[in-house]
Amino acid sequence: MKKINSTVIIFLVLIGISVGLYGLQLDLFHSPHDTYFYLLQDVAFLPMQVAIVTVVLQSMISTREKKERLKQLNMVISSFFGEVGTDIIVDLNEFNQDREGICEHLKIDGRWQKKDFAKAIAIVRAYDFPMDARVGDLTVLKRNLIEKHSFFHMMLQNQNLLEHETYSDMLWAVFHLMDEMIARDNLNNLPQADLQHLSLDIQRAYSTLLIEWVNYMEHLKTEYPYLFSLAVRKNPFDKNRSVVFQ
Repeated sequence: MKKINSTVIIFLVLIGISVGLYGLQLDLFHSPHDTYFYLLQDVAFLPMQVAIVTVVLQSMISTREKKERLKQLNMVISSFFGEVGTDIIVDLNEFNQDREGICEHLKIDGRWQKKDFAKAIAIVRAYDFPMDARVGDLTVLKRNLIEKHSFFHMMLQNQNLLEHETYSDMLWAVFHLMDEMIARDNLNNLPQADLQHLSLDIQRAYSTLLIEWVNYMEHLKTEYPYLFSLAVRKNPFDKNRSVVFQ
């Protein structure tokens, strides 16, 4: 109520000042014809001025809100890879029959530029990952995913993340793999058809994870070089990775 009253008071004060100034002009120059002419001219341009100001302000506000949402989104994505994402990639690497092949394209370091990240994403998108549920330990993967279940559930409740199409696709792919693993009480001696199904689920989660991981690494390099340095030293595609500087 106080806010409304103060707005009304300011509005009335401004109107009063305007009326007073026009009255002063009439009193000083005794030219009502010119005064009314310029008053009408100002009023005629007022809708155009309001329209221009409204468009500009809306554009500025929209841009600012977009930057804020993007900043918050990137913070959540950074939290995801810092907490669970990189570990899941390490786990899924065990099921990749061509691990060495993809590692050659994802050895990110400080020399990478924008074109290098774009090339890496293009390679991942086109790569036919030969994932095989039989070559890794499904029991270990299931245990590790269950440990991260609550974190994924929290992520899926974040509306901002779900509005980010590629990131939400990645979350759903990994969450689906998690559900498939949890739904099986015993992962030993599974039928071949079931192993093939799990291989496809692993492949889907793996490929979407890698795309978002490369985007995440590029964001860190651009915005947070000190975080990028640690992420490079924890690179899941570097066999000699170590957080300790050598």
